[in-house]
Order: sequence, then structure tokens, then C-alpha cells
Amino acid sequence: MKAIQADITTLKVDAIVNAANSSLLGGGGVDGAIHRAAGPDLVHECRLLGGCKTGKAKLTKGYNLPAKYVIHTVGPVWREGLNNEDMLLESCYRECLRIAAKHPDIQSIAFPGISTGIFAFPADRAAKIAVETCKDSDLDITFCCFSKAHLDLYQALLGE
Repeated sequence: MKAIQADITTLKVDAIVNAANSSLLGGGGVDGAIHRAAGPDLVHECRLLGGCKTGKAKLTKGYNLPAKYVIHTVGPVWREGLNNEDMLLESCYRECLRIAAKHPDIQSIAFPGISTGIFAFPADRAAKIAVETCKDSDLDITFCCFSKAHLDLYQALLGE
């Protein structure tokens, strides 16, 4: 596992994770960036998936992205930790890893800070959940951070 500060849409990994909304049809932040970079075929495929529930994940092709696949997951909206947010965020990571494990051509995966943008999940808490949930995976995992502050959180947890 490693952490970098980069634009997730530029990474040459087998799969990138999209911190999506439940419609899977694009939005702001990383979700909008992935949809813009992948092109209109991604929206078309996502329309066929019928949305996604919080804590779950669904797989699509990467289209115009360097990544072959996008794993879309819907993280929880932070509500002061009173609505199983930790468990739901952990489920996002587990479900993405489960999907990747079922595809032998996915050996590397990049995660954004799921739920840490507009969904307001505390970044330090989210980073701990991400690292703890992913630590036993055999995949080559990259935590792709948008800001230096988030990168610092992951690097501290990973001992980098």
C-alpha cells in the first residue's frame, strides 16, 4: 500500500474507485472528474446498473481512462457518526476489494478519499478505516489523495 497526491483519472492502474453518488450518473468532485475523463460511454453503462446503495459497489469499464475499470462505490454522508457511517465506509472498501478479487486482470487499484469531500466524513477517521480495511489485501493498493493534508494522514498511517 502506498499514498500519493495526484489526479486519480490519470493513474495507470487496473482499476480506480469512484466515490459516487447513488445514481452513478456523475456529480461533483472525484465523481464528476472520472465521468468527464472517461467520456459519455461511462454514463451510458452506469445507466444500465440501476444505481447503487450506500456501502455497496459496482464495476464498469474505464473507457477513455488509463485504468481498465472503474469500481463505483457510494460512501456514507457524515451525520456525526450516529448512522453507522464507519461500518458503511468500511463496507465500501471491502466491496471494492471483493469485486477486484473476482477479476484476475485487476492486480492494482487506486482509491480516492471516499466520503471525505462533499459527504463530509472526517478525513483522519476515513483514512484509518481505509488503511485498516485494505491492509490484508494482495492487491497493489494506492490511496490517491487530492490534498497534501490528506496525503500526510495516509503517509503517517502507512509509516511512509
